[in-house]
Amino acid sequence: MASWVFSECGLKPFPTIYTQHRTGLGCTNKNKPTKIRFLRENVDSCLLRSSRGRNWGLRVSAPITFETFNEEDNVGDKVYGSNGVPEEDEFDPGAAPPFNLSDIRAAIPKHCFVKNAWRSMSYVVRDIFVVFGLATMAAHFNNWFVWPLYWFAQGTMFWALFVLGHDCGHGSFSNNSKLNSVVGHLLHSSILVPYHGWRISHRTHHQNHGHVENDESWHPVPKRIFNLMDDTGKRFRFTLPFPMLAYPFYLWIRSPGKKGSHYDPNSDLFFPSERKDVITSTVCWTAMAALLVGLCFVAGPVQMLKLYGIPYWIFVMWLDFVTYLHHHGHDDKLPWYRGKEWTYLRGGLTTLDRDYGWINNIHHDIGTHVVHHLFPQIPHYHLIEATEAAKPVFGKYYREAEKSGPLPFHLLGILIKSFKQDHYVSDTGDVVYYQADPKLSGIQK
Repeated sequence: MASWVFSECGLKPFPTIYTQHRTGLGCTNKNKPTKIRFLRENVDSCLLRSSRGRNWGLRVSAPITFETFNEEDNVGDKVYGSNGVPEEDEFDPGAAPPFNLSDIRAAIPKHCFVKNAWRSMSYVVRDIFVVFGLATMAAHFNNWFVWPLYWFAQGTMFWALFVLGHDCGHGSFSNNSKLNSVVGHLLHSSILVPYHGWRISHRTHHQNHGHVENDESWHPVPKRIFNLMDDTGKRFRFTLPFPMLAYPFYLWIRSPGKKGSHYDPNSDLFFPSERKDVITSTVCWTAMAALLVGLCFVAGPVQMLKLYGIPYWIFVMWLDFVTYLHHHGHDDKLPWYRGKEWTYLRGGLTTLDRDYGWINNIHHDIGTHVVHHLFPQIPHYHLIEATEAAKPVFGKYYREAEKSGPLPFHLLGILIKSFKQDHYVSDTGDVVYYQADPKLSGIQK
């Protein structure tokens, strides 16, 4: 199934169609003078260090430089309707915004960038306590009324552990890189995620978000590649629940069109200076896998399947569900960029906030995603305040999240609709939108 899900072309190898830009710095328009600014706050000073250095704690961040736009930069940008007549008053989500990254940062209170290691650790202690408490109760009662409730609850808690490890990878957990590494390894290894391998590829995602070719995960397929896919490949790629089970395979073989593995220190994903980090994470992952095998001999494979195996796959579905909806499924199509049109800011503005009801607190407000993508240094417990402060600057570029009930059942319909409509993007153009294949749209009916 892995090759079907990730090759996007059935069992055929997925051709490489671009060169990956490892630095993540966007192209600027050579026909127009570019204004360069540096982020001067202390929290961003780490960005001036080499991306190949050993101080990796805060490297998932905004690029060192970025293109800025004034109101005059958008003069002449027009939106054309189906009749070819300019629609002056219609909002164009693909147009360059009339604000820059510094404007957003200035609107966010400075304390939102401050990390409190003790507060971060309190969430770790809370989540670990809940995980062991749930497992103890499920094993004690051991009946088929309790197990389904346990699987959903424990799978959700595994997802919460991942989010805290995700904060460690961004450096938003604390200012201590060693603490981030230790906690990140403990949390991610416990749910079979190679911490450094994932951290580095996730850094690539943040540095290239919204770029058709260079984004790391859930990036679109150009039409010419889509047309090469056989029916089986399309069904596994666009038919639920298969895409929601993709994460473990992504860790092994990466995204379509990209070579390498998160476990291999020689993978194209990593710089030579990161080799020891990747080996460390792979060793930790292997140790956890060995522990689980040992527990199967002690408690029995069926009991371990119920206690750990099924919750693990619930966690995988949470991860794929949440990360996909951060970048897909809005009623108004979201732009994807190529070439000179892509900038760090414009790519970040294509992300979406989502409301998960009661789950918001459990998974540490990861649904508050737009500000997180632009400023991943902000701790999760400041994201809501930072977003509220930034909304006046965002204007129409911020898409208000639809309010959820206690559980986010409304997002299931959005997910299904997106997989029916978001199939490929045009082979040409620097600002493109998802298009639907008429035949594929009927596959899930």
